[in-house]
This record gives sequence, structure tokens and C-alpha cells, in this order.
Amino acid sequence: MLESSSFSGDPLETERRAINASSGISVIIPTYQEVLNIPHILSQLDALRRAAALTLEVIFVDDNSQDGSAEAVAAAGFDWARMIVRTDERGLSSAVIAGFRAARYPMLVCMDCDLSHPVQTIPLMRLGLSAGQEMVVGSRYVPGGTTDDDWGILRWLNSVLATVLARPLTNVQDPMSGFFALRKVDFDAAHDLNPVGYKIALELIVKCGFGTIAEVPIHFSDRVHGQSKLSLREQLKYLQHLRRLYLYRFANAMYVAQFLVVGLSGLVVNLVVLSLLLALGLPEPACLAGGIGVSLISNFMLNRRFTFSYARFGPLARQFMGFVSASAVGLVVNYAVALALRDADWNTSALSLHIAALCGVAAGTAFNFLGSRYLVFRKRHIRR
Repeated sequence: MLESSSFSGDPLETERRAINASSGISVIIPTYQEVLNIPHILSQLDALRRAAALTLEVIFVDDNSQDGSAEAVAAAGFDWARMIVRTDERGLSSAVIAGFRAARYPMLVCMDCDLSHPVQTIPLMRLGLSAGQEMVVGSRYVPGGTTDDDWGILRWLNSVLATVLARPLTNVQDPMSGFFALRKVDFDAAHDLNPVGYKIALELIVKCGFGTIAEVPIHFSDRVHGQSKLSLREQLKYLQHLRRLYLYRFANAMYVAQFLVVGLSGLVVNLVVLSLLLALGLPEPACLAGGIGVSLISNFMLNRRFTFSYARFGPLARQFMGFVSASAVGLVVNYAVALALRDADWNTSALSLHIAALCGVAAGTAFNFLGSRYLVFRKRHIRR
């Protein structure tokens, strides 16, 4: 047992690290139509509980499977296992959060019901938390970690790509793992939990601000009973979830990047509309005006819906007028900067006008972003 001085007298830190052999463990298992696996996972956990003398509770959080799952838990006859059936919400990540909130022990473990995660790793996870780690992840990708041999190339590539996309958010080798442990006190202190899809570990790593995370090697077994819930829809939700986490961690940088992407799409829209109107035989001034007008509208709608999505329920007409005004002022800034740089003493190259024009575009774009971000789609509080 570590001395209390190791925690610098901080009671909260002492509580965070007070995971030892006598502490209880809450195992949270999200389920949907897993009736065939429930007796097996309970049997494995019961054997572990007896062998390691663990104080254990198991909470299944079921999304109203109506397949006999609730009856299977009751039939097992374990007073330390129960099921929460949700009828008003669905989703693996939100199920895990509901289970964590209902847990009563200081150590929380999340694992799947499909028998892919080895329950015998739980004592090692407890040891990692008691040694000061903020989270312990059961990892397939650290030395000693393995998967079943029948993983196809597409499944392997999917896992690798998902991990690479999460790399700017964490250096954990297996952030996609659904098998992990943390302290309930750290979970209770988390803010703005808003997961979508099935990668709850990544949500907690980012939102809890974990800096010390241990990974223990596991063998990941393929499902034997039931069907996998990993669909194309869930993978698209993962991309949506990543976007949310990037906005949370790198807010203003993400807004700038999205604003620039929308601006490029507006350029494409402008040129397409211009070409169509020319093909219809309209006068060139009308074609130019049409391209600019349609691209202005598309930029506004995309920025409102995606770049500054928090403002999409604001007053549409007022936001549009503000966007038009900011864009008009941005055009003036663009033109003024280009003229000023064209006449500057240093600007004597053959491409002087082009360089000045590019600088003007950059200045105008910067003004448009700042105007949109802080005036048109204003949000008072942005996480740095």
C-alpha cells in the first residue's frame, strides 16, 4: 500500500488511487440480443470472482432486446449480477455510460458480452489502477496481444485505419478497445460526455483528459454465439464521433479547417453555376453574379450546418444577412490588401499582381472566418 504522502495530501488524488485488493469492481456489459452469451460470460466471471476472491458486481445494460436476455440473467441466480433494460435510448456508448452511473464500486470495467475479452485480465487491470494509472486498456496491439487467426485483410485494414484516425487524440495503441478499466471518481468528474457509436473508450480518454494510460496485452477472440453489431452505419457513426472529439480537443483549428473546406466547395459551386449559365446563353455579368450568389448561399448553409453546427438552430434570416455582410466586408478587405501590396516597394517581381492578389484572398478569408465565427455564428465559450 502506498503511503499517503505519495498523493501530496490531496484527498481526491488519494481516492482516485484507492483501488486495492479489498476494493469492489463493477463490470459493465452493454448488450443487445446476447441471450446465448450471457450464461457463458456470467460463468466466467463467477469463476474469476471465486478464484481471485473479488468483490464484484456485474451490470448488463440492455437495449430492450426482448430475446430472453433479462430472464437469462435472473435464471443464473447470482445476487451480484443484474440487468438494466432501456426502452427510451439505444447505443453501446450510452449504455456503458448508464452502467457506469449505476455502478457502486470504485473500479469500473467495461467489456463486451460476446466472450471476445478475457475476464482473467481484470485483476491485472486493477493492479494497474492501484499503481497510479488513470485507465488500463486491454490491447490487441501491444507486444503479447493477439487476435484470432481468421481476421480477414478488410477487417484488419478497418481496425488499423480507425486507429490511425484517432492518433492525434491519443497515443494509445488500441484506442478502439472495448475492454478497459478506470476509477469511478474519474468518470464522475468527466464533463460533456456525448458519444455516438461504439467507441466509448476514446470518448473517455479525451473527455476525462487521461494522461497516464496502461495497455495490457490480451487475446481477442472472435464471437461464437450471436451476430456482430459492427455495421457500416456504426462505422459512419465512428467518423461522426471522431469529428466531435476533434472539435472538443482542437476547437478553433477544426473550425478553420472546416471553413476552408467549405470555401473550396463554394469555389467549385461558383464555377459549375457559371458554366451552366454560360451554356444557357445568359450575359456574362449575369453568369458571374449567378455563380457568386449560389456559392454564397451554399457556403452559408454548409457553414451553418457543419462548420458552426452549434448555431444551426439560430435565426436563419438574421444569420444569412450577417453572413452576406461579413462576406461583403471580406471582399473589400481582399481588394484593399491586394491594392496596397501591389503598390508596395518590395513587390517588384513579374508576378507582383498575382502575389498581391493571393495575399488579398488570404486576408479576406481570414476576415470572413473571424466574422463568421465571432459575429454571425457566435458562440461565447469554446474549449481551447
